[in-house]
Amino acid sequence: MTMNDRAARLLDVQGGFVGLDPNEGLASGLRARVDAGIGCRGEVVCWAPVPAQADDAARRHQDLTGWECLHTSMHLEDFVPVATTSADGPIIGFGAQRTLLRQGIALARGVGRLAGELSTPIPLRCIIATNETNGTFRFHRIRPDESWLVDDLDRYDGECVVVIDFLR
Repeated sequence: MTMNDRAARLLDVQGGFVGLDPNEGLASGLRARVDAGIGCRGEVVCWAPVPAQADDAARRHQDLTGWECLHTSMHLEDFVPVATTSADGPIIGFGAQRTLLRQGIALARGVGRLAGELSTPIPLRCIIATNETNGTFRFHRIRPDESWLVDDLDRYDGECVVVIDFLR
């Protein structure tokens, strides 16, 4: 697991990883996503049921990691109730961002378990990010020559970013 400094401060990981689990457990909507599973079709991995257009992904897209990030992306606040304020759009405070990060980390652990249970287990990367307007979760197969992120996560100024790799 790697994260930028902003996420480490928000999650207070200086006190250890104990505080990463959400007190209320995984939100029911996120649990339903894990229960529905993930699947592979050709070279790509996606939420199950994997869309039919995944068959053409390798032929039509040079960046399969980008295709997967697009098709697995979800807004955590759509599944996890968090308090927001509004001034020309939602504003998510630090407490709510912490909740979304913790839920995203718990979701990543479920998705990582699913990747290991595939008929042919795959290495998988989960990316959780929050900022003052939303929280996102996405995953992709780890490929040696493709990366969806910059190497220095602290370059994502204004965002809390957590990356969890499951190497199988």
